[in-house]
Amino acid sequence: MSAPLAGLTVVVTRPQRQAGPFIARATQAGAACIALPAIDIEPVTLDAAERLRLRPDAHDWTIYTSANTIDASLEQLGRPERCRVAAVGRATSRALEARGIAVHAIPEGRYDSEGLLALAAFAAPAGQRILILRGEGGRELLREQLQARGATVTVGELYRRRRGESAPGALEAIESALAAKPGALVVAVTSVEVLDGLLELLPATLAAQLRAQPLLLPGERVAEAARARQWAGPLLVAASAEDASMLAALESHARARGGPSAA
Repeated sequence: MSAPLAGLTVVVTRPQRQAGPFIARATQAGAACIALPAIDIEPVTLDAAERLRLRPDAHDWTIYTSANTIDASLEQLGRPERCRVAAVGRATSRALEARGIAVHAIPEGRYDSEGLLALAAFAAPAGQRILILRGEGGRELLREQLQARGATVTVGELYRRRRGESAPGALEAIESALAAKPGALVVAVTSVEVLDGLLELLPATLAAQLRAQPLLLPGERVAEAARARQWAGPLLVAASAEDASMLAALESHARARGGPSAA
């Protein structure tokens, strides 16, 4: 039986420190992977006043908006012991639980700010103190909506995104794959920020070529952003940014195009 992703080449744009497990699983499934980190993640060092202001247990809820916030928060802010904990996505929830932190709220159906706000736990948070831990320049929707519902909201920015750097030979490998197997290359992104980083990183000619290829992405919000950025190729929408969800969408695409024989 052939591997489910045989014949596909996948451009993996996750930050280098996060890409390994996805690349390993996609490669095992038969894909050829090209690592092209579109962004890098850099922790933000907090001063003593910020560490005091952002203590999780000074709040009723602490919301972790991504797995990137967890290690930085544990190192600088300590573990949440008394407050309730929410995670915006399943990957973040699992990362918290792997560190022995119980998660009391996680979205159902869609794994983003909108999904979290739809939970009963945050329908009427008036009088509650809520801490949101995120990266610099993160979305304001959670803060705005929770404040509008009566909560006192504190935001801590624990990491910043930097433009990635293409590994030696990565762009050439993409060009070769496009020339050798038209239609067999898929670009994978996990967020709007990663998509923007990718488009900034690529030379204009190559960016135009990739915009015609299938784009693997998590959720309709990222799909809308791709359309707004004139991505012309098919959008392969996964349920979430988790490896399993992204791979499932990729395998569905491979089946639809007929597997290795169509490459």
